[in-house]
Amino acid sequence: MLYEIGVLATSIIAGGVASVAGFGIGSLITPVLSLSIGTKLAVAVVSIPHLIATAIRFAMLRSHVDKRILLGFGLMSIAGGLTGAILHTQFATPGLTLVFGMILLFAGFTGVTGLSERMRFHGAFAWIAGAVSGFLGGLVGNQGGIRSAALLGAQISKESFVATATAIGLAVDAARMPIYFWSEHEGILMNGKWIAIATLGAVAGTLLGTKLLKRLPERAFRRVVSGLIFFLGAFMFYQGIRA
Repeated sequence: MLYEIGVLATSIIAGGVASVAGFGIGSLITPVLSLSIGTKLAVAVVSIPHLIATAIRFAMLRSHVDKRILLGFGLMSIAGGLTGAILHTQFATPGLTLVFGMILLFAGFTGVTGLSERMRFHGAFAWIAGAVSGFLGGLVGNQGGIRSAALLGAQISKESFVATATAIGLAVDAARMPIYFWSEHEGILMNGKWIAIATLGAVAGTLLGTKLLKRLPERAFRRVVSGLIFFLGAFMFYQGIRA
């Protein structure tokens, strides 16, 4: 019973974090759930609450989507992410996770210190940033954090930031879900309890987090997102060292 409460609490926090930072559901719930059902199956199971909570967040923020970034950075991020995901099983190594963590640590540090505010990307560079960030995220299996780190250079409002990151994440979910159901359908069907608990928590967290986003000052928003990216980087770095 304590473990179930822990999964629910983690899911609520994850939904809230994702509503503020544009990522967090998979990053937070998957490690916790993997303690019970293993990492591979946990990734597939969490994809369902991730999709549902992301769809709700998108419905609430869809009017703020930056179409220019979505059609440039976003499409390249999706293509890069799927390519990286396909290569994930062949090339994913502890060393790569370590490097990925270091990249997130650097991105989080520059955001917290304000250095990232001097960075801008547009035109062809935005397409390159989208492809590279998506590819790295797909290769390591954690696309949300690196996508938000790259989007910090877009210099858009907090609502557009989260809405655009959410739209990209939703497209990635739509592309990867059939793969998960094809390869892990039996395991998914056997873990309906975890899907229900994680979905309930993620949806509740999404509703609470969206309200928090409205009250968060623009400058504080960038610091919060950068801090979350930094902590995700530290976690990935630790995973790489431990492996």
